[in-house]
Amino acid sequence: MNNILKYIFVFLLLICLILVRAFQTDLFYDPFIVYFKNDYLHLPFPEYKFGKLFLSFVFRYLINFIISVGIIYLLFQKKYLKFSIRFYAIAFLVLLLLFFIALQFSSNYLFLFYVRRFLIQPLFVLVLIPAFYYQNRNL
Repeated sequence: MNNILKYIFVFLLLICLILVRAFQTDLFYDPFIVYFKNDYLHLPFPEYKFGKLFLSFVFRYLINFIISVGIIYLLFQKKYLKFSIRFYAIAFLVLLLLFFIALQFSSNYLFLFYVRRFLIQPLFVLVLIPAFYYQNRNL
């Protein structure tokens, strides 16, 4: 694939990630968006529907996963694709488990905030791309 075309597609996928973030309140059920935007230490904990929240997180993570893996594929071809898919799958299972355990049993809202952030935002792609680039440069 032509390098210019490849970077255009990467740019378009980055725009897709931005659009997911911009329309998060319309696309996904997440009562914690408003809760964590305000002074959450003084607000009552929001009511939530477990099943709806779970499906929303799965759907959002899946969208971010597909876009992020697409970016990684375009930048590095198949070299790191299998690792990325495994990494995202394991991270999803661990983070989702941690989130719902913290939601049920913990009063540490900061921990809940950061685990939720890793679930709903494409932060892993910001770590994996430089790591893969560095790995490529040293091979």
